[in-house]
Amino acid sequence: MGQLISLKKDRSTVASSNKNIIKKAVKCDKDAISTLIDEYKEYLYKTAFLYVKNEHEAIEICQETVYKAIINIHKLREVKYFKTWITRILINNINDMNRSKSKFVDNFEQIELIEDITYENLEEKIDLYNAIDILDEKFKTPIILQYFHDMTIKEIAEILESNENTIKTYIRRGKERLYKILKEGN
Repeated sequence: MGQLISLKKDRSTVASSNKNIIKKAVKCDKDAISTLIDEYKEYLYKTAFLYVKNEHEAIEICQETVYKAIINIHKLREVKYFKTWITRILINNINDMNRSKSKFVDNFEQIELIEDITYENLEEKIDLYNAIDILDEKFKTPIILQYFHDMTIKEIAEILESNENTIKTYIRRGKERLYKILKEGN
């Protein structure tokens, strides 16, 4: 019981510290902005990579996201929504890039193996990533945010500026479509 209370205190201390850093960043404190970028760069990269499956494009999207976040940090109204705010910038950058580039992509050339993976596990991941790519954007984004970034329905609804029930529906329908796609592929 004592460990649980200690863990809760540690989390609240981290959250409080994070809010202070964001407040300083909003006031254009360069050190605070640098700290935030360091804290969120891996999250931004992973999210971008899940969409584009290309290291260079993911890095480019992240750089553009960080640039736009730095330029517009003073517009952030509520510090508690920083992650939502920067995720929305990232998704808008991904959508902008998708609109401007051609639709032909060879997915197999763009898969980067990060860890040692068994062949069966690799095949399953490739199938899943390819199936996610086939989904409509309205289904793809909520599924990526929930299953790859463990975001709640509420957080996803805030990022996508949508109703929570709509997000639940998109996730359910997206999972149904993924199941059909994966089943047909076998």
